[in-house]
Amino acid sequence: MRSLFVLFVLFFIVTPLSAQEPPPASVIITKVQSEKVSQTQSVIGILYYDRISEVSTEVTGLVQTVLARKGTHVKKGDILVNLDTEMLDNEISLKKTHIAQNELLLQNTEKNFKRLETLYKESGVSEKDYDDALFTFQNARLEKQARQEELANLFIKKKRSVIRAPFDGIILTKDVDTGAWVQQGKQLVSIGSSNDLFVRAPIGEGLLRYLKKEQQVSVILNAFEREVEGVVEDIDPVADVKTKNIFVKIRIPSQEIIAANMSATVHLPASTEKELCIIPRAALIKFQGKDFVYTIKDDKAAILPVHIAAFMGEKIGVRVGPLMPGMVVVIEGNERLRPDQSVRVTGEK
Repeated sequence: MRSLFVLFVLFFIVTPLSAQEPPPASVIITKVQSEKVSQTQSVIGILYYDRISEVSTEVTGLVQTVLARKGTHVKKGDILVNLDTEMLDNEISLKKTHIAQNELLLQNTEKNFKRLETLYKESGVSEKDYDDALFTFQNARLEKQARQEELANLFIKKKRSVIRAPFDGIILTKDVDTGAWVQQGKQLVSIGSSNDLFVRAPIGEGLLRYLKKEQQVSVILNAFEREVEGVVEDIDPVADVKTKNIFVKIRIPSQEIIAANMSATVHLPASTEKELCIIPRAALIKFQGKDFVYTIKDDKAAILPVHIAAFMGEKIGVRVGPLMPGMVVVIEGNERLRPDQSVRVTGEK
């Protein structure tokens, strides 16, 4: 009877302890690769628009509407500002009336000239009458042509009363408001080209040997912790006199939300190619400001410190050491792992 009581007590003691053991964590792994790549160095650069248009008016007029808003994106051909064209429309209407009058005059003078031309051939009128009729006819024709050219210029003026975006971009400044009277050449807005967004980053002259044009580099937009792919487009041919730094011009893709003079971290090559362990960036975890990865040993999670030597887009290169080629690292499920926690591999990439 006493033995049964002891077993009963042990059952209720052992059962809760075993229930506290967490189940194995489901993870997805990948194998560490090996590759010869250059180590990288991080530098801070500044974002800027390499192509900026200060959009001005080609005609004088009253600002009717301003559609441009600072910080908004526009497409090529989008209307930015409309000038009032009421007086211009009246002038166009009047010019059309004058052209119609010229047409009537031209028709009349042409008939008169042809009549006198026939009579002149038959010696029915004097040479002076014939010359006068010819002059009047030609003058009426030239008058009509002049009025038509004036009308065409008015239409051009009306077309230019609608100020449009010269290219895809973002409105950097708005320098006019509705109701303002603007003179020819007055700046209305400035636009930065969305397709000409760059990072200007300073580098030590010692890194220049590892750079080349059209080279792809990793760029982090610090405000959003967003990584984009940059391309080295140019290298400033003049070094800073004091620091000896050289500025590198790196093109990055158009961004939906961005501001000139924001900072960006650029990872540039800083060595000859070396043998590194290549792992997906998803394998990386941060702890107390340091970098780690999880591998698996005896079906349990084992945490290893790593030293990042190169950023390669979605992959990173780490120095060979605790992590070796051929080992496995956890790339999914690692954010909730703890050292020595039991794991169950559910997939491999």
